[in-house]
Amino acid sequence: MPDLPAHSTDLDLRLVRYFTAVAEHGSFHRAADALHVAQPSLSRQIQRLEERMGARLLQRTQQGSRLTEAGRVFLPQAQELLRSVQQAVATTRAAAGPGEFTIGYTGDLIVTSAVREIRARHPEADVRTLHLMVGQVQGALLDHRVDAVLAREPFPTERLRVTALYDEPRVLVVPTRHRLAGRPSVTLADFAGEPLVRYADTVYDAFWCLAPRPDGLPAPTGPLAGTAADKLELVAGGQALALAPASVENVLLRRDLTTLPVEGIGPCRVVLATRANDHRPLVDDFFGVAVHCLRR
Repeated sequence: MPDLPAHSTDLDLRLVRYFTAVAEHGSFHRAADALHVAQPSLSRQIQRLEERMGARLLQRTQQGSRLTEAGRVFLPQAQELLRSVQQAVATTRAAAGPGEFTIGYTGDLIVTSAVREIRARHPEADVRTLHLMVGQVQGALLDHRVDAVLAREPFPTERLRVTALYDEPRVLVVPTRHRLAGRPSVTLADFAGEPLVRYADTVYDAFWCLAPRPDGLPAPTGPLAGTAADKLELVAGGQALALAPASVENVLLRRDLTTLPVEGIGPCRVVLATRANDHRPLVDDFFGVAVHCLRR
């Protein structure tokens, strides 16, 4: 690669984080899943980083990817750079005082009571909220867009501190004209042959599609949903069924859909997540508030 002017070596930390993810997973595919980005996009970002560095960092192989000699030299420095940046942000925020404190939440989860309490306890802090997709939880925390997140597992938890709040049963969402509608409950055997709504993240998808199935057979392939509204539309249109938290009943305004308790499957878990190295007093105080206000 050609030599680059000095100013072009300014590094985008997001690209550095992408590189370390590919290096640590040994695969563009697995890294893309962990980062919740499309694999072609990840490849383009790595190419951008290599162009800025003026060196090839990763080599694709049939088994995945491997570091070049330049990549092996850069990896420990990249990891240390990311750790240093996180530490710098944490210590600077601690020195500045409470400042802005952003609480994230996913899906239909409600953080209002905890937000109201933490605002009352810390009137000097600028407490805000931000709705996130579940695939954004880890990235939003590590990028310091949020300071705490109320979410349902599963999601990547590396470098996060996660506290369980409560378990929530899972229900089956079906059209009101579906053959199962009206039953008091169902089991997996009742709908095992029907496709379920799928999700882009492989871990999240496996949990909500019950894959692999107890009999070892793959789950029938259903259509991909990008949002909760998309999921409900796919079910209402007869293209698939969907598993959802039991609380969906509280927000399900569509009269063409209904829910059924599912026997024999585990619940989903609602948790509170923060950065593992963030021990500011406001963060620790919010943990206590969340446990008191949100735990069932």
